[in-house]
Amino acid sequence: MNAKGVIIGIGLLAVTAGGATWALMDRDAGPDIVAARMEPVSFQLPEEAIPAELSDAGAEIVVNNCTACHSLEYVTTQPRGMGEKFWHDEVTKMVKVYGAPVAPGDAEAIAKLLAERFG
Repeated sequence: MNAKGVIIGIGLLAVTAGGATWALMDRDAGPDIVAARMEPVSFQLPEEAIPAELSDAGAEIVVNNCTACHSLEYVTTQPRGMGEKFWHDEVTKMVKVYGAPVAPGDAEAIAKLLAERFG
């Protein structure tokens, strides 16, 4: 399956999972296609608590930057004891591969803090 097919499939799955209802044909009108109807769906996400390891003022840089893309729980559940190079590589990947909007100086500070706190 090519990449375009995968993207279309994921999009269709998301629309279906989001509670969209479709009315494609009017039974009385025959095969004439009727406009699709979509109904909005609202979700209330739970408020995230800041984990103890990141709750002090020194960890503010991680909280302010990393939560733009994922939860702090995700950060705190990464493998422990992997060392400074692991965290440097992870933060670099987030910036260069995934396009995280983090300034170079902040990226170094984040990697250093994560290495200190999580090994």
